[in-house]
Amino acid sequence: MRHSPVLVLLLGFVSLTGATLLPASPASAQSTLFKSRSSQSSTDGLRSAAVGGRTSVPYGWVDFCHRRPRECRVPTLPAANVKLTARNLRILKRINQKANSAIQPVSNFDHWGTMMDHWDYPVDGKGDCKIYALYKRKLLQEAGFPRQALLMTVVRDLNNEGHTVLTVKTDKGDLILDNMVDEIRPWNATGYYFLKRQSQQNPNIWLSVNQRGGTPKTLTNVAKLVD
Repeated sequence: MRHSPVLVLLLGFVSLTGATLLPASPASAQSTLFKSRSSQSSTDGLRSAAVGGRTSVPYGWVDFCHRRPRECRVPTLPAANVKLTARNLRILKRINQKANSAIQPVSNFDHWGTMMDHWDYPVDGKGDCKIYALYKRKLLQEAGFPRQALLMTVVRDLNNEGHTVLTVKTDKGDLILDNMVDEIRPWNATGYYFLKRQSQQNPNIWLSVNQRGGTPKTLTNVAKLVD
């Protein structure tokens, strides 16, 4: 895909500085039906990945915002978590399994004919990990979950290959929705090496993580975390 000189310059700037792609203005918080303010106890902190400072924004997100600007011209909002109720956990499981079964897995190159990351929704029912994660994020927002709790996250998988998952910030810790595993797992039961993820306040800002997500566990009892 050919880009205009302005876009190329912007891509280089974002990559070097980690700056936000689009301006965001303050706005009132969403309904508290699905969320609580992000305030972690020491116990919850063990279940949540600690983030560092700003880092480079993935090319795929920048390109996604260029093609779908309305998805990224969003206000800055206070950080918030999903309250992990039995109802919300059922919704998370349903949407995770729906996306995993609805999309036909295909590599980025075979799908789009480019080695550059192409992030999008499953417009033709096919895609790789980024398409799964974006689709889950979209479906959960439509179900009423707050955007601030749904974070695109870049990791290295168990084969040390680049992979993208969706982090859901909850009052019981970070949960991971993954196209390679139908079960929803805490971040520290994946065994993945977490590189970076979106800021809760502004999805156009990305933050470094650089932590190993525990040891891989195929089966976890997330339901025991529910109030």
